Amino acid sequence: MSDETVLQMTGIRKVFSGVVALDNVDLTVTRGEVHSLVGENGAGKSTLIKVMTGAYSRDGGEILLEGQPVNFHSPEEAQHAGVVAVYQEVNLLMFRTVAENIFLNREPRRFGFVDWRRMFRGAGELLRGLGLNIDPRAELGTLNIALRQMVAIARGVSLGARVLVLDEPTSSLTEKEVGILYDVIRRLKDQGTAIVYISHRFDELYAVCDRVTVLRDGKLVGTREMTGLERIDLICMMLGKQREELEKKGATAFEEHRGAEGETVPLLEAKDLRRGRRLRDVSLSARHGEILGMAGLLGSGRTDVARAIFGADRVDGGKVFLDGKELNLHSPSDAIDAGVAFLSEDRKAEGIIPEWSVRENLTLAALPDLTRMGVVSRARQNEVVEKFIKRLGIKTSSPDQKVRELSGGNQQKVLLARWLCKNPKFMIMDEPTRGIDIGAKGEIQKLVNELANEGLGVLMISSELEELVEGSSRVVVMRDGELVAEIPHGKISQDAIISAMAEGQTAPENGDASKT
Repeated sequence: MSDETVLQMTGIRKVFSGVVALDNVDLTVTRGEVHSLVGENGAGKSTLIKVMTGAYSRDGGEILLEGQPVNFHSPEEAQHAGVVAVYQEVNLLMFRTVAENIFLNREPRRFGFVDWRRMFRGAGELLRGLGLNIDPRAELGTLNIALRQMVAIARGVSLGARVLVLDEPTSSLTEKEVGILYDVIRRLKDQGTAIVYISHRFDELYAVCDRVTVLRDGKLVGTREMTGLERIDLICMMLGKQREELEKKGATAFEEHRGAEGETVPLLEAKDLRRGRRLRDVSLSARHGEILGMAGLLGSGRTDVARAIFGADRVDGGKVFLDGKELNLHSPSDAIDAGVAFLSEDRKAEGIIPEWSVRENLTLAALPDLTRMGVVSRARQNEVVEKFIKRLGIKTSSPDQKVRELSGGNQQKVLLARWLCKNPKFMIMDEPTRGIDIGAKGEIQKLVNELANEGLGVLMISSELEELVEGSSRVVVMRDGELVAEIPHGKISQDAIISAMAEGQTAPENGDASKT
């Protein structure tokens, strides 16, 4: 890593209507460095990036770009100077070619007309230089989200990016696609590009980042080298807690519980679920008050099981029972009427309605219960909304605020509240803490624990092993469409789960590994 400083932000201050969002924050990024910026939602990460890229003006402090003072008044001005941000929501033109998106508003011209041959050739050379096999003539909308993101990065590089900001770049990517992104990042490092990397996923930080800067409540906590920095110490910096406290309580907010043991009839039971090659005779059961964890690699069939139980996908065979009664599932509405709720892993595509308010999103599932003679009772709706905003600690300026303006963690709480309005018996949660900061994760984990203690049955699908180990009463493991292992309480460990995912069986017993 070069010691040559590319970007230096010193004493940055930003105030919104008397509220201090950034207070004397420093950030220094060097050539060929991947520098992580982390903190809980509300810590000031987004505000700092917007100040860096000219979206916000600063109220104090100084920014130096390669030693020269800069004061960007717009993102376009920052891009011309070589400071470019690529956000998780790719803002490109779906019905234009890859090359057109890369050179948008900068198309090479000849005799006043677009020089298409030169543009396609230039885009192809740029993409190959990043190790990407993307046809520059392809329409962007025909590419998957991962390749669209690579095109957005390529556009940033074509702008002459000296500093490239990647904001949650893997939020919608598969493991294979994440590997492609890592290769692109390494190439950019070798070319001397300074990268600011924002992510909630610790595995990513340790895989690609050289240093990390931690913000908390708009203030700088510190900057550390990733090498030698233990995860628990990084968590402590983000939360402002002592290491001893986290070591005692564990990395999550889950507490010890086993569910109602000795039940003669399980709360939910799925028998021999089949759906092509995606599900092959999957059977599982869950008790009242039990958090049944489900592990498995992407494509293992985890979400297929959830969707089959919820009636979202028709199955070729198998049955689902709730409280001993067989469910006749033709659609999700049948499952909802029976008392089954489903929190999807993709809250943006299958959860929130971005332009609707918090109130409208929260009460969407409960509208039939709040309606009389075709008219929604505003009083009853307000009562429900106020109750769940308070219970779940949803941070919103008002129930009428658009849900898209909330943080990821608060959007997830709104979706949880939507289902709790229906007072379900069984809740399916697919990656309930994905893409949210560590503080919001803890709040949601604590809520799930409370719901289980109140008797709600939960199927929790998670890619985070710590969450499964510390939060599950039992863990079942999926592989290639089959349920290959069940790990009982007291035997749950990361090693046991990994072994089951890889070999279809649990690791050899090695004492009580319920907290690993």
